[in-house]
Amino acid sequence: MFSESTWSRKSIGDVDVVYHDGLYHLFHLVLPNHDFIAHAISDNALNWRRVDNALFIGDPGGWDDLMLWTMHVTPDPHESGRWRMFYTGISRRDQGKVQRIGLAFSDDLYHWEKADVDWEDRRGMHDPQHILEIRAKLQSVVATNIKARQNPDSCFPLEPAEEYYESSPENERNWVSFRDPFYFHEGDHSWLLMAARVKEGPLVRRGCVGLMEEVAPNQFQALPPLHAPMIYDDIEVPNLFRIDGDYYLIGSLREDAKIRYWHTECLEKPWRNYYDNVLLAQGNYAGRICRDDQGLLLWNFYTSSAHDRTTNNLLPPPKRLERLPNGQLRTTTFEGIHERVIDRLDSHRLHVLKGTHEESFFRVNDGSLKVVSEAGYQGFVFNEEVSCFRLRCLFSMQGDGKCGILIRIDAESYDGYYLSLDLLKGIAQFRSWRTGEEKSGENMMQFESLQDGFWRVKDPEDVEIQMVSFGSYHELSVNGGVVLSLANATFTSGMLGFYVETATLQINHLEVQRLKPPTQTDDHLTTGWRKNSPEEEAGT
Repeated sequence: MFSESTWSRKSIGDVDVVYHDGLYHLFHLVLPNHDFIAHAISDNALNWRRVDNALFIGDPGGWDDLMLWTMHVTPDPHESGRWRMFYTGISRRDQGKVQRIGLAFSDDLYHWEKADVDWEDRRGMHDPQHILEIRAKLQSVVATNIKARQNPDSCFPLEPAEEYYESSPENERNWVSFRDPFYFHEGDHSWLLMAARVKEGPLVRRGCVGLMEEVAPNQFQALPPLHAPMIYDDIEVPNLFRIDGDYYLIGSLREDAKIRYWHTECLEKPWRNYYDNVLLAQGNYAGRICRDDQGLLLWNFYTSSAHDRTTNNLLPPPKRLERLPNGQLRTTTFEGIHERVIDRLDSHRLHVLKGTHEESFFRVNDGSLKVVSEAGYQGFVFNEEVSCFRLRCLFSMQGDGKCGILIRIDAESYDGYYLSLDLLKGIAQFRSWRTGEEKSGENMMQFESLQDGFWRVKDPEDVEIQMVSFGSYHELSVNGGVVLSLANATFTSGMLGFYVETATLQINHLEVQRLKPPTQTDDHLTTGWRKNSPEEEAGT
């Protein structure tokens, strides 16, 4: 869990995470200024400590002197122990209309040095003759098969090739997309992916995953798009990886603020879709992958508004990324949350929320519950209030009514979170329902639908449910896969339980565990976060 200070007007933006020597290194944008790339570290992927910022915008007149955008940090395959950061920059000279990709180097992930470029020589990058000269220079490098780093920075910043992509701001869109780099290395080949746009087609359907090949150390040659579906305005923050022989491509779409994926068994073949290719529900954006000791993790930032992704963003816990036997991907709860368990809540004692009604009752049998409301709505809550928890059980429902989970409910007003679960259609809806100020008329009723999620129903009996509330973060998993993932801090503590309406809900194998609340900074991370100075090593 990580966010900027609530009192500041800053917010976390696109993220990238690298796992190295037992530490997770988080690099992220800071919105709305985009004037530096921040750096934080963690040994558990939940609590973070800020360290020195990685990169800042360039000096006036530089190609990146206006803003820095999405980055990707990766080991340098050409020099052991070295790291490279590909990052997006825009300049004042272009009034931010042209995006370019730059490069920075580091030997320790903490101290970064930008690749040198002679920006004055690149003023004519949109001049066709100048582009031809750059291509000729690159072809010369390839022809001589340079093995060592010889003038490695001559091609940076990278720009879209006019042959394949929109490359000039003097077009109908008045903006050049060429951002969000992602480096992929496999065998003897390496590619750089980016969010770009093809030159032809309907104007808001040209978004593609651009492609360049690294033909010599730090030298890249433009190729046709890796994926151009001709349906989206942009495919932001692309990722490419391989699991069990299949390639997967992840991208984020502004159209619905969701993270989607495509798959193929060979990069030369078309990218295909499954019936459900959404990895996380709306509000989760700019997904990035990293690999740690346990496998693949999916990271992203969460935004509560699909129309304004510049304020009140949060880095939620990562998700494990798994491949199912049929080739589909799914996200699962990060195991680090399970390690936050501190004790169990007594789940054998319930009381009805709305007083006593003859048509409402519950029965407790060996860890199983049966809650019934033969007519209207009724809630059943545990006797203890709880803030951070993990609830696990199996749901089965009889009747044509409704059921769900009550979270952080106030015993007097019934204000709190209401999680509606349709076990037949496979629909989950997370809602905030509270009472406004007195004498405010109809505004006293404040009802907000926070997130919807879906799953494929195979059998509505014994549906595996896991609900996690961890600080302001809330996550629902159904049958092992994450369905809801969101952040909301309207309610911080209250009663926990279930509700039914004209139905009988059977709850088996119920277990409720309290979790240690998250903290912004992990105080036990006192070493390893930066290299000490000679004076510090000597204890002075």
